Amino acid sequence: MDQNWSRGMLDMDGSCETGQEKGSGLVEVQMCQSILPCHANHQGELGAGQLLKWMDTTACLAAERHAGMACVTASMDDIQFEETVRVGQVINIKARVNRAFNTSMEVGIYVKVQEVLSGTTKRVCVAFSTFVAKPTGTHKVSLKPLDIQGSVEKMLEYSLASERRRLRLYNEEAFKNLMKDYYNLQDKGLCSRKPITPVVSTELTRVESIELVLPPHANHHGNTFGGQIMAWMENVATVSASRLCSCYPSLGAVDMFRFRGPSNVGDRLVFKAMVNNAFQTSVEVGVRVEAYNCEEWNEGTPRHINSASMIYYIPGLDGEKQTFPDVTYTTLDGERRFIGAIVRKRIRMARKHILYSKDEGPISVPWDRSNQVYLGYNNVAALTVLAGKRGWEASSINDKLGVYVHEEADKLCLKVEMKVKTTAFHAFSLLADLPLRPQWDKNYLSCEEVEKADDEETIYHIKCSTVKGSKSRDFVVLLSKRQPCKDGDPYVVALRSVTVATVPPDENSIRSEVKCAGFLIHEIGYITCKVSYYNQVTSGVLPYVEGSLAGWSKSMEETAMSCMSFLEQDLLTTQF
Repeated sequence: MDQNWSRGMLDMDGSCETGQEKGSGLVEVQMCQSILPCHANHQGELGAGQLLKWMDTTACLAAERHAGMACVTASMDDIQFEETVRVGQVINIKARVNRAFNTSMEVGIYVKVQEVLSGTTKRVCVAFSTFVAKPTGTHKVSLKPLDIQGSVEKMLEYSLASERRRLRLYNEEAFKNLMKDYYNLQDKGLCSRKPITPVVSTELTRVESIELVLPPHANHHGNTFGGQIMAWMENVATVSASRLCSCYPSLGAVDMFRFRGPSNVGDRLVFKAMVNNAFQTSVEVGVRVEAYNCEEWNEGTPRHINSASMIYYIPGLDGEKQTFPDVTYTTLDGERRFIGAIVRKRIRMARKHILYSKDEGPISVPWDRSNQVYLGYNNVAALTVLAGKRGWEASSINDKLGVYVHEEADKLCLKVEMKVKTTAFHAFSLLADLPLRPQWDKNYLSCEEVEKADDEETIYHIKCSTVKGSKSRDFVVLLSKRQPCKDGDPYVVALRSVTVATVPPDENSIRSEVKCAGFLIHEIGYITCKVSYYNQVTSGVLPYVEGSLAGWSKSMEETAMSCMSFLEQDLLTTQF
């Protein structure tokens, strides 16, 4: 863990001010820096390492202001770089304690750049650091809670800080679970993607560099300043990425800097970096930091003090990101890194949708019999289009079912494929009878028919279980069912939200919406069929699937197995 502190000595061209908003209990610290050539790389752009040092300094000042004692950096994560900063511009870094827990707190870091001549500002990045208070002696710490009376934005960050902390605590377990799933997919040849004709071996991108920790690199404890370690890590990661693309890559994001232990003045720090995997327009580089004192150096026994995964891209002249060469691995460790990068990409996707999904606005359309034909057609067509999308990525597969995800822009879609031992018509009949769903889906508390338009279109009111202690949710949906027109066509059960005057929102429930969901059922044998479930995830659906997305639960697989058991329970009846 990095022994960080309030660095009072700022650059001559920089300034720092601290403040506590009156009556709110919120602590904010701001740093302002003019970007000079000494801060920039050979292209006249602010080096990411220098920016990380400033960010860590500012965040630590905010943490210590709130704690009233020395604080250390435990981690910095969710860093997304959106804008390039150049020499001559002015950068403003604002750090704010979002929430204090027992002995740790989350500090939000918000970076903007200002064009001096025009005065226009743009967001550069947002990051979140976790700091731990370090009292002197044996004194136990209990951080004072924040008194939240600020703006809606700050109250939202206060709430999200708890959710981010929950995801951090789940992260290690989720990573292990997903690694098992993806190793299984790799064995089946379904894990993306070891090229048939490898272009670059990841071993060729390996970089190692050493630094001696001197007094200017340390804080008042004599421990290495965390921002300096992050800057050195960024340097070796950039070199590693450049060896893959043979050009100058830009840092786009950092998965997480995780401080595992301290280092001191006089330590030798060895930085090891290597490309883990390439994803067309981005590449992940893994960095590991090992520390040695004199005795450890002679014995060859390092201390693992930090690690991070950094995401790079190649900026194009037209603003479009360029493509990286394909990579492959040649060692077991390379395979672990290769698959680990896929898993982290999956977790980043889940975190993005769980934490930052935007309200889609109204999705439901008014229902009346005059637009019945149009709504029914749209319902079935939307499900058919969703099922026809390319690029579904396998998440977990066994002999009976498979779970797949598809992300396009800000749209996230899920698919579950099940091989069921029953006739396609029997499965269709049971799945189209929506009031039966509570028998196999634990998220459904009840499902009542509201209006039956005809044999193919029916309106239902669904009540679902509570999630994470919030109110229960309810949905009003149109179910459209279709039988095959010719051999080879699937049975269709399509769902989407509608508005009906007879079922107004209930103050005791959260009215939620479904944009596109349902089942396609293909006959593959006399008493065997393939049931495929699809769902274009909305903010109302997300709470029920986020655990499966992020890897800390198997709720989707468990629900699918329950569905299969339900469909197969009358197998003997369907055979004779």
